[in-house]
Amino acid sequence: PPRSTLFPYTTLFRSQHMKATIDGTVAADAPESDLITIEGNYYFPPSSLSSGAFSDSPTPYTCPWKGVAQYHDVTVAGSAHHDAAWSYPGPYPASFDRVGKDYSGYVAFDKRQVTLAE
Repeated sequence: PPRSTLFPYTTLFRSQHMKATIDGTVAADAPESDLITIEGNYYFPPSSLSSGAFSDSPTPYTCPWKGVAQYHDVTVAGSAHHDAAWSYPGPYPASFDRVGKDYSGYVAFDKRQVTLAE
């Protein structure tokens, strides 16, 4: 039988990586497919964070539908950036339906302090 000509070529897909940088230092790096977008913010998985750069901040915040947030100070190149990131360590389980995935511990960044780019 004749060969199919429906797919005469192969397209190579390159996985795009998203990086969160402060003053040129990478604070997080992950494939875009691993990120979760919530309300216009990219949330990076915990495994993508630079080890030792994050410390918990005392800043309080509770989102009415996501739950209690944990703010993080991010220290790079000896410089601390107050509340430069936040996460939801134990978000309300009902929010998973709205987001489409469990995002516990994923970290988002303050765009005024952190540069997000591919």
